Amino acid sequence: MKLRSAAFGLACAAIAVSSSAASMEAAPWAKAVATEQKMKPAERATLTLGIMAVPYGAVVNLPAGALYGAGFIPGIPRLGVPALTETDASLGVAYASGFRKDGGATPLPSGVALGATWDPDLVRRGGAMIGGEARAKGFNVMLAGGVNLMRDPRNGRTFEYIGEDPLHSGILAGALITGVQSNHIISTIKHFALNGQETGRHFLNSRISDAAARESDLLAFQIAIENGQPGAVMCGYNKVNGAQACGNEYLLNKVLKTDWRYKGFVMSDWGAVNAIDFALKGLDQQSGVQLDPKPFFGADLQSLAATDPLYRARLADMNRRILYAIYANRLDAFPVKPGGLIDKAANARVAEQVARESIVLLRNHDGVLPLAKSAKRIAVIGGYADTGILSGGGSSQVHLEGGASAVVSHGGLSPFASLLTEQYLRALPPLDAIRAMAPDAQVTFRSGDYIGEAVEQARNADIVIVFANQWQTEGIDLPDLTLPRGQDALIEAVAAANPKTIVVLQTGSAVAMPWLERTAAVIEAWYPGGRGGQAIASVLFGDVNPSGRLPITFPASLNQLPRPKLDGSDSVEPNFLGLGTPGQTLTVDYDIEGSDVGYRWNARKNFTSLFPLGFGLSFTSFEYSDFKTDGVRATFTVRNSGKRAGATVAQVYLTRRPDGKKERLVAFQKVELAAGERRLVTVPIERRVIADWANSKWNVRPGAYAFALGENAEKLGPTQTVRLPTSSWAP
Repeated sequence: MKLRSAAFGLACAAIAVSSSAASMEAAPWAKAVATEQKMKPAERATLTLGIMAVPYGAVVNLPAGALYGAGFIPGIPRLGVPALTETDASLGVAYASGFRKDGGATPLPSGVALGATWDPDLVRRGGAMIGGEARAKGFNVMLAGGVNLMRDPRNGRTFEYIGEDPLHSGILAGALITGVQSNHIISTIKHFALNGQETGRHFLNSRISDAAARESDLLAFQIAIENGQPGAVMCGYNKVNGAQACGNEYLLNKVLKTDWRYKGFVMSDWGAVNAIDFALKGLDQQSGVQLDPKPFFGADLQSLAATDPLYRARLADMNRRILYAIYANRLDAFPVKPGGLIDKAANARVAEQVARESIVLLRNHDGVLPLAKSAKRIAVIGGYADTGILSGGGSSQVHLEGGASAVVSHGGLSPFASLLTEQYLRALPPLDAIRAMAPDAQVTFRSGDYIGEAVEQARNADIVIVFANQWQTEGIDLPDLTLPRGQDALIEAVAAANPKTIVVLQTGSAVAMPWLERTAAVIEAWYPGGRGGQAIASVLFGDVNPSGRLPITFPASLNQLPRPKLDGSDSVEPNFLGLGTPGQTLTVDYDIEGSDVGYRWNARKNFTSLFPLGFGLSFTSFEYSDFKTDGVRATFTVRNSGKRAGATVAQVYLTRRPDGKKERLVAFQKVELAAGERRLVTVPIERRVIADWANSKWNVRPGAYAFALGENAEKLGPTQTVRLPTSSWAP
């Protein structure tokens, strides 16, 4: 009875919040309608067309008010409508090859590292930090909010995205967007949708059923949009079930604008528009027009709207949606201007805190970590650990002042070749951070280019720390999950020479670890951002108790993936634009796994991964007890049973439904506890994760549902079974 009363109270509160949100939403929409009605015919296409504002391969004469950055859309001064100045991306204000000469920006750790924190509040702080820097530099649109699910760890943009689970990704992406937009600027969410690989990205066709899409990738977007209320949605390059994502009636008009009642606008990705009728199919703004065949949404759209009532009505709606996003985020009331003050020290502390909480301890044999600061001889090997911090490539590249500390070319002479270089942040190198932590130790460094030299150093050391890197970039997928440039062989040889070998991985995705059992410890540091060196050292020496948990599954082999061979890998030439040859096609069948992405696929196939979703070790220990659930919420007790403070991520999974075995993450909570402390935790269960999508609505079948509390997707406690009645609801 108490549970039912609480549920009723929550429902009443939700209605009140919903009503309040609706009234707040009405004001900017009414203002958008009023402004649109005042537009002159010559002004009506202004907000629908944007340029790419960086001179990659072409001379760009920036219009007044434009900045070197991702894009620019002129405003309408007569009506007080500001211009839109756009910058990439989810990890900070993109460097744009240094064209702005504005001192760089603070790089957050990669998107998958944000996912590894499992901490919405921290991610929100990170979003607020990068959004604040965007505003200070004169940008009022940030192309952030990457939430595509990791369907294949070889995807070159895995590092930009949050993870593989729709609930986890949606909650954290929504938090990032909320943080960015707290600065009175617009954040996008991207890339809508099913944009799962870079190989053939401009022409591949993602094939998937409506139900599977709604229960996986689209659910991630839906949750993130509900939580973050992004001003704009960026559609992807790929096709979905035969139609280009930016001209996809189903995705844009049916799902986004009708079912989800989204009021903001849809902008194209740069070079993703090839017809004017994309406007009728739901696209509101053509971006980076230089990369498209022509400016479809400029004079042509204006002329067509003058004679065709259908296009006239659509153009009015396009303007209202863009204006709504401007007014909802108060861009007009809080105009941006370059040259704002940035507290670089405070922002660096935010980036470091994210890095500290994102690092995942994967192995710690015999408690070799944390290292004693009294260690006498430490050999550091490989990974440019003496130079800087690895970062991901492409449009999301962020740099501190001075640009890269090292650049490794991956070839090519195209105008975009500069975006396809492996770059290291000009930050405190991990080697220097380690030396600062152990000032009395003899710390040597070898590049690892020559295995014999590295082995010799390892034999003469008490502790060996090998840094191993996997670089990822937009535009190119990984061929497999091995470490490039012979690093697996390097680790094997060093670990054979010294069993106290610790591996620090700077990767954008999962990697194979054939050497795992011969190492003493392994930590996954991802691309740890502008203060990554300090964060890594703080975990190695125990100033920080690692609390990161994997947001993606590390498969035991490629044969565990739904597609062991990456589609198109033998027929599509890797390049940044991914254009392929004229007429080339590529279909990726996501109905193989459907909504069973990552750990869900493993559960379905009874696979045991190398490391599952949610995995991560600590320097302390935790106990879980008293798990109870009514299918609406779950309660349990967490106790820190170790000798030092730490944090864990409690995870609640659905394990069975009336139709059989079905594993789904339904709730999670990061919990920080002092040594010996215990806490009662209550978490709400996301009912859409329990349900099926059928007949254009969510449906819960009547019958028994089993739930379990776990440390990760493959280590679950005893199940609790509850019977749920039939129910259904609109999207």
